Amino acid sequence: MSRRNHGETCADASRQPLLSSSCDYSVLHSDDGEECCTGEHQATNGHKKCSYSEALEEAGMMVGGYAWGCLADRRGRQKVLVVSMAVNGVFGALASLAPSFWMFLLLRFISGIGVGGSMPVIFSYFSEFQPHLKRGAMISALATFWMAGNILAAGLAWLIIPNTSTRFQLGSLDFQSWRLFVVLCSVPSLSSALIFKLVMPESPKFLMETGCEAEALRVFQKMFELNHRGSLKCFPVRGLLTTSSQQESHSGMLVRGKAQPLLDLFKKGVEPILQIFSGPLSSRSAVMTIIFYCISFGYYGLWMWFPELFKRAEEGGSPCANISIHTQENGSCYPVKTAVYMEGFITAASNLPGNILTILLMDIVGGKILLFISLLVSSISVFFIWVVRTKTHSVVMSCVFSGVSVICWNALDVLSTELYPTHLRSSALGFFSGVARIAAITGNVIFGQLVDTNCAVPVLLVSAFLLTGGLVTLRLPRTKQTQLG
Repeated sequence: MSRRNHGETCADASRQPLLSSSCDYSVLHSDDGEECCTGEHQATNGHKKCSYSEALEEAGMMVGGYAWGCLADRRGRQKVLVVSMAVNGVFGALASLAPSFWMFLLLRFISGIGVGGSMPVIFSYFSEFQPHLKRGAMISALATFWMAGNILAAGLAWLIIPNTSTRFQLGSLDFQSWRLFVVLCSVPSLSSALIFKLVMPESPKFLMETGCEAEALRVFQKMFELNHRGSLKCFPVRGLLTTSSQQESHSGMLVRGKAQPLLDLFKKGVEPILQIFSGPLSSRSAVMTIIFYCISFGYYGLWMWFPELFKRAEEGGSPCANISIHTQENGSCYPVKTAVYMEGFITAASNLPGNILTILLMDIVGGKILLFISLLVSSISVFFIWVVRTKTHSVVMSCVFSGVSVICWNALDVLSTELYPTHLRSSALGFFSGVARIAAITGNVIFGQLVDTNCAVPVLLVSAFLLTGGLVTLRLPRTKQTQLG
């Protein structure tokens, strides 16, 4: 389990913005001087650039999620994880050498494509190794490494970015501390890609579905030997049986080296969506689309603007106070104030109770009920924004919202893997990941457009979206401890 957890951690750590808050990082050393937007002074120009970076990375994840998901259902989970994590790590590291802001955006976009693939596919891969009676708890345990990635990224930023001693000249490039941070965040992805390539086997369930019984049997034998180390028990299985329909439905998936017309490739790319939204899967897919959109619009739309709302509450007495934002006159990012790193670290750690709760309850209560309850509580918790008046209030509110929301995400991870058959699982997860990215971008944009004109509207909108997501959850079928299709 630890290897797959490492993959989840690296995906999150390397996609983190340069500071703990989504918009709180040094942008780049431009021709006109250093431009930055920190948690203490979000300059208008810097804030826009931070938004561009976040939006482009989300766009990369949207493209990568579905593309890699389809490939994982055709070529195999392990292969796709190796390539997607390598793309994430390589281009994430190259972003540290970007000479201009727009080159930085391009490299983060490509890195986002890699992240988009690794996140949905890792859940398909991991779930297919788990016994159905413990699958919910195990997937929830895997999801806790999202928190680990957040803590790792916040801790690294806290340790490295304020440290000016790491600054040096690399030719004509001013290699500041944030660049070192970006490089270090790429290390988990690169190391995980190497480990998956050398150590981790293909999913045996995928191998059985594609008619590779002999290879699947070898994987099962390896699992048996690992689980019975020191035991004298012999591997009891002589062969595996797969239905002819399984092999026929996947025929041609593993064919390599044949050039295909662009139209055929497009049809193959669209085919999983058509299957997801047809027959008995159509109703659950419609519900899952609504849930993913609602939770992503609400969570990312609000989370991106939390620092701004809290700053207004602290300085103007209300989250909707219209206050002027002062910028640094000297245009320098240094010295960096470290309070934002500490707050990010605390907020990331606040997910721990929610993660423990889902591990303990997922196989008892079920993902459907946990998702319903957590979305309702998240919807209600949004209204506590109005009581924020101090920095302490801001941190507590962030912790409460983050701690409750993590239950939603963990339950959604479990449900997503259990609702779809093996030949569509990664494609479905990739598609819903794309829906989530679209929602995140639109939520951020709408919130930004309305926050100065009537800030109560986006806050109420977030609450309404989370409530809607919770109510439509009741339309999903029960999947607790069922066998994967």
